[in-house]
Amino acid sequence: MVKSMTGYGRAKETRSNRDITVELRSVNNRYLDCTVKMPRAYIFAEDAVKARVQKAISRGKVDVFVTIDSTGTDEAVVTVNEGLARGYYQALCHISDLLGLGSEVSASTIAKFPDVLTVTKAEEDLESIAADICAVLDEAIKNYNAMRATEGEKLAADIGSRLTTIEMLTGKVELRSPETVKEYREKLTARMQEVLQSTTIEESRILTEAAIYADKIAVDEETVRLRSHVSQLRDMLVSNEPMGRKMDFLIQEVNRESNTIGSKCNDISIARDVVALKAEVEKIREQVQNIE
Repeated sequence: MVKSMTGYGRAKETRSNRDITVELRSVNNRYLDCTVKMPRAYIFAEDAVKARVQKAISRGKVDVFVTIDSTGTDEAVVTVNEGLARGYYQALCHISDLLGLGSEVSASTIAKFPDVLTVTKAEEDLESIAADICAVLDEAIKNYNAMRATEGEKLAADIGSRLTTIEMLTGKVELRSPETVKEYREKLTARMQEVLQSTTIEESRILTEAAIYADKIAVDEETVRLRSHVSQLRDMLVSNEPMGRKMDFLIQEVNRESNTIGSKCNDISIARDVVALKAEVEKIREQVQNIE
């Protein structure tokens, strides 16, 4: 199945009291170029995210955006510096006795002193958080691939139609090529009769010249290879593997065969067909640049 390199996918889920949103978007690129943008506090999961993307996508410039709302996980741990609290208490009691105040020392009073209470964030399981992010990423990739597949179907249909046109034009060239040899032979015979002013011309000379000309303009090998390339391209259109690079190479070969046919044939009709053929090849080349 052909997939476009251009696509967008989004997914949002709540996992472990975190609202996680992942968005992917991509444009054409010769190789895979993945950029991940996420909150600095979760940067530890970046490598895991890139690994998932590389496993699912082979080509394209891919931007991944991760946003996380973790307000539901703000669990704090409060610890008491018992030695310091006891020291403050004894000091306050001593001051009360010294000055004869007789006032009671409350816990809230001691708690207000620096470093008596320490608030820290609960330790988090980084692997578990990374796994949650990747789970949401997988869903975003699924939506992303669905969009790319839809676009890929359109690309495959367009390329398939143009391949049919190329086959039709190749058939016209194959039918016309032998006719050009026959016409050349007739013209050669008439010209030699005119120059030699004789109706008696050695048939062997005509056959030799015609054979040389036929060999010079023969395009059988080129049309056979061209049809083979077209057949391979059709197989690639239904393949489940990423075929963009292979198709790009193969369409260059189709263009090369088209150029060779055009350079060999000095026939106006064939020249027109070759021009039309090359136009279809160029349009396919443009479409292939969008295929993964």
